[in-house]
Amino acid sequence: MRNAALTLGIIAGVFGMLVGFFGFGYTELARNYSEVEQMFGMFDNPGLVRAMSILSPLLAIAGGAMSKARALWGGILLLVSAAGMYFAFGFNVFTMFPIAFAGLAGVLALAAGKPDEPKAHF
Repeated sequence: MRNAALTLGIIAGVFGMLVGFFGFGYTELARNYSEVEQMFGMFDNPGLVRAMSILSPLLAIAGGAMSKARALWGGILLLVSAAGMYFAFGFNVFTMFPIAFAGLAGVLALAAGKPDEPKAHF
């Protein structure tokens, strides 16, 4: 389960980086060119979008990498990453895989209570 959490967490982080690049880039574009904001609109909370564009992929990759040695901490980071992506970007065609992968990886890491290694977190 830890290996699955590691793999899914890193994949979620990489896909989350793509979503983050476009989210952060759009908020920057709309801030600099008011015509873009008037034509296409703006996020309800652009500050949250900017913060989660950076933090959510970072937490997913760190949580995935950490889940092998510290499954509890890694699982918590992965679930926080999934929640951050959901609250900042919503659940849509672009975010469904990063959110689902990070959420599943977090659940798998937390479920690894009796790992193959002698150090359990329960």
